[in-house]
Amino acid sequence: MLSADEIALLEAIRDTGSLNRAAVRLDKAPSTVSHAARQLEARYDALLFDRRRYRLQLTPAGQLLAREAARLAVDMARLTQRVKQIAGGWEDRLWLVTDEVLEFQTLLPVIRAFDALASGVSLRITHEVLGGTWEALRDGRADLVIGATNEPPVIPDLQWFELGVMEWAFCVAPRHPLARAGEPLSQEAIAAHRAVVVADTARRTDVRGYGLQGGQPTLAVPSMQAKILAQRDGLGIGWLPRQRVAGLLTSGALREMRTAQPREPNTLYVAWRGSHRGKALDWWLTQLRRSRLARALVQGINFVAP
Repeated sequence: MLSADEIALLEAIRDTGSLNRAAVRLDKAPSTVSHAARQLEARYDALLFDRRRYRLQLTPAGQLLAREAARLAVDMARLTQRVKQIAGGWEDRLWLVTDEVLEFQTLLPVIRAFDALASGVSLRITHEVLGGTWEALRDGRADLVIGATNEPPVIPDLQWFELGVMEWAFCVAPRHPLARAGEPLSQEAIAAHRAVVVADTARRTDVRGYGLQGGQPTLAVPSMQAKILAQRDGLGIGWLPRQRVAGLLTSGALREMRTAQPREPNTLYVAWRGSHRGKALDWWLTQLRRSRLARALVQGINFVAP
């Protein structure tokens, strides 16, 4: 491993093409710079400087040494910072998993506030659906889950609190055949039409779905946003978060229909494993307990008709 002075020497010679000019840049005597250059060559038993031309240049071996030494110096600086970070109680990385019912855009102000801490903690944020959210926490694919639905399952060291309640509206596009049906909609009437669903991402447990009738055709889409857009375009029917589609309901791009069996609101949870706790996780838990942020996360982005 080269010292900072030796890396500076290589870079000065490479950039200036002269021992004298390199000495001026380094504020050293030319003889000192020349001696240091020969010591480097002796240490590596390799010709590092091409002295045959008017302009002093690094040989290919010297270029490799300068490039890799600079990279290693940066890596060592980063490693030193990470060691201090961990020793100070910050995690190296925090993995957040949000349920797809939440809109990612609502997290952007929180991410910016976290960045302002300059903690050095890397964030990784992914989405799961229904049982997949809890499964990510159980399997170690999440340090913190946000917006998980249904009652918390049995997970060792599980801790949680309620984020809020999400209300649902059964929605169809105005041109969809079901929009002209009598209300309240019966189970038979609903089952005759294709439902748009966001597929459960659980890997090891039975997948779940809400509001589906036996034998009902489905269109599985990758996100809640995609589900909203598909139902707006009349590609299917189903339950949507009421607050997120309030603009579409007001504009008439979607129509809410009463059903014979209304859907109960969902309680959303924030959860983590108690055995994994650092300053970054504590910071996020503090933010998520704030009522204003919790309300924004649950209500999400209000879609409007284009």
